[in-house]
Amino acid sequence: MISIDRDDPARQDVHQLLSEHLADMFATSPAESVHALDHSALSAPSITFWTAREAGSLLGCGALKVLDSPPGSPGHGEIKSMRTTAKARGRGVATLMLRHILDDARDRSLERVYLETGTEDYFAPARRLYARNGFTECPPFADYVPDHNSVFMELRL
Repeated sequence: MISIDRDDPARQDVHQLLSEHLADMFATSPAESVHALDHSALSAPSITFWTAREAGSLLGCGALKVLDSPPGSPGHGEIKSMRTTAKARGRGVATLMLRHILDDARDRSLERVYLETGTEDYFAPARRLYARNGFTECPPFADYVPDHNSVFMELRL
């Protein structure tokens, strides 16, 4: 049984997975187009971080960053650091994590959830996952700027 729970991004197995994630991002995208966060940035108060595990074994991770919005405005969030371990790929872990994050965003009454991913073929499975779950392309959001190496997506909740 796969469980998804809040976790510490500095936990040893998670830290290793996030380090692999960053290495892959820098290997597939120019440095100025890498927006992945390391374990210390994922510990910020505005970010909730989860891991998916089965019998204690790490299968994947994901996070929701609450974006700044003017007082009285509906809140927005950004999905960060979605990653599945190599052994867990193809088991639906990313879909379970994404649904968990979106349920949390709804529980917080967020109006929209955004994400940024890459344009390279490496990111095609991620783009398909998000599109299957209702995300559509949008202009850059928050502090992002137009970048031909990035695809920006949103989901209105």
